[in-house]
Formats: sequence, C-alpha cells, structure tokens
Amino acid sequence: MKQLLIVAHAPSSNTRGLRAAAERGARHPDIEAVEVTVKAPLDAGPDDVRRCDAILLGTTENLGYMSGALKDFFDRSYYPVLEDKQGLPCALYIRAGHDGTGTRRAVESIVTGLRWKWVQEPLLLRGEWQDDFVDQVEELGLYLAAGLEAGIL
Repeated sequence: MKQLLIVAHAPSSNTRGLRAAAERGARHPDIEAVEVTVKAPLDAGPDDVRRCDAILLGTTENLGYMSGALKDFFDRSYYPVLEDKQGLPCALYIRAGHDGTGTRRAVESIVTGLRWKWVQEPLLLRGEWQDDFVDQVEELGLYLAAGLEAGIL
C-alpha cells in the first residue's frame, strides 16, 4: 500500500472544504492501493513525512506568505527528513485572496531545499471565492493518488 499524506491549513469553512475535496479526490473508489492520511500542519511532523510516498500541501495566503501553521510544519520537519525523503513527489494548492506569488515562492524555496519533486505546477486559487476551487482541488488529490498508485510518481 502506498501512503499519501495531505497536510493542509484550513482555518475557514471554505478552506476546510478544500481540504475535504483533496481527501475525497485521493480516496476515489477506483484507487485501491493508496492509503490517505490527512492532517493539519500543526498535527503533522517528520514521522508522518517519513511514512509517506507522496505529499499534498495546502495553505492559505497570509500577508503574502504561507500560513504560519504550514511554516511551523516545515520548521519541525525540514532537517529530520532532509536526507531521507529526497525526491518525494509533492503538490501544492494555495487559497490566495490576492495573487499568491509570495506564498508560492516561499513554499517552492523550501521544497527545493528538501529536494522534493513537483508532480505539477502549484495550483493557485486566486481572488474571490469560486465554487470551482473545490473541483480543482479534488482533481489534484485524485491525480496525485492515481499517479502514486500507478507508480508513475
């Protein structure tokens, strides 16, 4: 069984909906060989990262940066997993009230340092809330889990 870890900050009903959509996509009934673990950033740590075969990160844009909770997750996990998890397939979605550029740059610089492997460009959910954001995140979760199950990640 492959392990997919979803670490997503969800301080509002909309962002909780996004995290649930990522999980729903990753747990699609056609995907049978992937176990999904969903944690808030403050509840996740290096042991969770060591156990996973791929990771999906979710964050809000906070003052042009990632959420403090996701930054805390990276602060606690970075050095403990640095050598063990190089090449870890990862994806990211950002709920950005503005443009998300600073948030994307911040997460990308940490992921580059960890030497994780992007499976696709970060998904930026910009501007006013759109119901379509939920579908996009669900699709991201589905594709990440399907790719993991198929062995192409």
